[in-house]
Amino acid sequence: MDPVAFARGLIDIDSTTGREGEAGRWLVRHLRELGFSVTEQPVDGDRVNVMATASPAIAPVVVMSTHFDCVPPFFPSRIEGDRLYGRGSCDAKGILAAQVAAAERLRLKGETRVGLLFVVGEERGSDGAKLANNAAVAGAGFLVNGEPTESRLGAATRGILRLKLHAEGRAAHSSFPELGISAIDKLLDALIALRTLPLPDDPVLGTTHYTIGVISGGVAPNVISPSAEAEIMFRTVGDSADVRKAIVAIESRVSIEHVLEVPPVKLRVVPGFETAVFPYTTDIPFLSAWGQPLLFGPGSVHVAHTAHEFVPIPELLAAVESYETIVKGLLTS
Repeated sequence: MDPVAFARGLIDIDSTTGREGEAGRWLVRHLRELGFSVTEQPVDGDRVNVMATASPAIAPVVVMSTHFDCVPPFFPSRIEGDRLYGRGSCDAKGILAAQVAAAERLRLKGETRVGLLFVVGEERGSDGAKLANNAAVAGAGFLVNGEPTESRLGAATRGILRLKLHAEGRAAHSSFPELGISAIDKLLDALIALRTLPLPDDPVLGTTHYTIGVISGGVAPNVISPSAEAEIMFRTVGDSADVRKAIVAIESRVSIEHVLEVPPVKLRVVPGFETAVFPYTTDIPFLSAWGQPLLFGPGSVHVAHTAHEFVPIPELLAAVESYETIVKGLLTS
């Protein structure tokens, strides 16, 4: 197979999260045409996870996996120079194509202990991965997950702790501020205090950091605000309980709602590859039943999710051989 042509065929299908149905059908059809045994796992509506093996009678020991949903807005593929552009070119349809090409090479050489797992929903809650974890095959020992790592093996990834801070006040006419309590002022005081708090660190992943992504509150310029809230995303380096303990000091000003938690992950590496630590989160924490995790993929996360997303074609082609090398090393370990 031509991994660039395969990637372009998939990139040219709009599979922004929630709209993966057509891309799933395309994958099933093309994987079967290549000779793989394919299973569809319904997620919701017409969305499916796609699992493929060299033989229905042989359970895979190593599974290569990534996602085929993308962030909006969709834009189709094009080639300029040695770059393949398009939504999903590096995150993660180009990666998916390289994994398929590597699995095909191995199968044609007689290696049948390799599988493929392609999931929906990674960009918004990992619903596909959570369901796929229930379908893990007995004997699966290693999961090689694909995300844009600039062709380095991931040594570790940070986790996520997403919180909402809620401040409650009392409305009053702004000409008599002494009659009200400003929820916005309480929220701002809490956010300023948060900036001064020491947060957990880790010798590999570094220090926890956070982003205040959304702030809202108040009803009108001439009303003392009765309510306000902020959404915060912590990029964690250890147990999220340590972050919760660190922010206890602001609970006298606001109430804290815990929205989402994804743990950080320490990853397996193999010899012969440059390694790096990555600050983002992947589907790996939700695919624990598929074996020891590794992380590798062509392309840079710095162009993922942007209007000029691309993957260098030489790097995409080299990734086919890299995936083959990684799988062979795991099978003989």
